[in-house]
Amino acid sequence: MIYTSVLCALCLWLASRGVFGVDSDEVKSVSVMEGDSVTLHTNLTHIQTDIQILWTFKLNTRLAEIIKREQMNIYFVSKDVIFRDHLQMNSQTGSLTITNIKTEHSGLYQLQIISDPISYTSFTVIVHARLPVPVIIRNSSQCSSSSERSSVSKCVLLCSVMNVTHVSLSWYKGNSLLSSIIVSDLNIRLSLPLEVEYQDTNTYRCVINNPITNQTQHLDINNVCESCSALTMIPHWVGITVFFVLLITLTAAVGVLWFLYYRKT
Repeated sequence: MIYTSVLCALCLWLASRGVFGVDSDEVKSVSVMEGDSVTLHTNLTHIQTDIQILWTFKLNTRLAEIIKREQMNIYFVSKDVIFRDHLQMNSQTGSLTITNIKTEHSGLYQLQIISDPISYTSFTVIVHARLPVPVIIRNSSQCSSSSERSSVSKCVLLCSVMNVTHVSLSWYKGNSLLSSIIVSDLNIRLSLPLEVEYQDTNTYRCVINNPITNQTQHLDINNVCESCSALTMIPHWVGITVFFVLLITLTAAVGVLWFLYYRKT
């Protein structure tokens, strides 16, 4: 039993060293923006005779293949619905290019170079959607209670983005990070609050990041942090405006009717 265990362990070690003609698997991580192109390289300068190059997606979808023999060359590129018009394979090196890449192209890609030895390389491709610009608004609930309305020195803000994944959302005061939230799963709406003084003269910005790019929204306190009293007066002024419009319309209508009446008489 002991000898069997030792033998199995030795076999696994030899296989990992490539003694049996199989190179150990290598995993590379690739991040790319949606709509861009990405090339997964074989690291070959040219394809020699008696070699086979096979690309697969998520282990079971055959994407592209080159088989080179002395009397025969086979070249294949998949027309799978997801990858149709998105794949290009370099006939000299076997490298695979995905053009106009979509989020559904995220996943595990495996390269097999079948020769002596056989080598396996895996690529984990993460496709990031284009980032929206954050939106900064006043937290309307701050004006909903009398206790909040009485505290006029503070302004509560919300920085929000919609339909994002694998991002971080952060508030900065100048170049100093104040707060941050990170999400991996899809969020319908992601929000991060901030409380500032009405008379604050510092510069604030809300930033959304992914591993490739970012979008920034700068805070204008004077425009966003409108006082609760001003907000509550909006319906009052709207009501007065509507009243005067109706009054003028009614007066004009009465004048027209009066004119028509005296014209007939």
